[in-house]
Amino acid sequence: MSHILTIRTWSALAVVLAGSALLAAPALAAEEEAQAQEQIEQAEPQQDAEIDDENEAADDDEANGDEANGDEANGDEAEANGDEANGDDEEATEEDHAHVHEPDEHADNEAVQAYREVNRRMHEDMAVEFTGNPDADFARGMIPHHQGAIDMANVVLMHGEDEAIRDLAREIIEAQEEEIAFLRDWLAQHGFEAE
Repeated sequence: MSHILTIRTWSALAVVLAGSALLAAPALAAEEEAQAQEQIEQAEPQQDAEIDDENEAADDDEANGDEANGDEANGDEAEANGDEANGDDEEATEEDHAHVHEPDEHADNEAVQAYREVNRRMHEDMAVEFTGNPDADFARGMIPHHQGAIDMANVVLMHGEDEAIRDLAREIIEAQEEEIAFLRDWLAQHGFEAE
């Protein structure tokens, strides 16, 4: 019988403790919420100051970018740096593979300049007008991509010295020319034009 009494006492104690915990929970939650709100209020001025600093920096960068690239007088400079001033108002994005070059440390390097021109032309030519046909769009985009590989290989053949790289360049030219011919034939057979 004493065991039953002990079990009932412990059960009653558990109920009392659980009940008191339930009663205390809203008070603790309210206290935690008040502390969290206080932390938020303390952090807001600091975050606002950081945002203001970031906005000022972005405005400065934008203003410098407009001065450096925005007017027609610098169109040649933008083109020399790998961005083409092609007359339309589209802004270059990373998805366009546009690269902004800092002051040109390789201005006197003919190979670098040739690679930049190949890169610019390849990415411009890869911006095909899509047909909606995945096969045709692939073929039309791969032709200028492969032509870019051929052009890069020709640059290394003209300026490179390593025989293993030069051999690879020759293999690339041969393989890419065959693939371009295949893609052009496929497009013609399926009623599409290569750009």
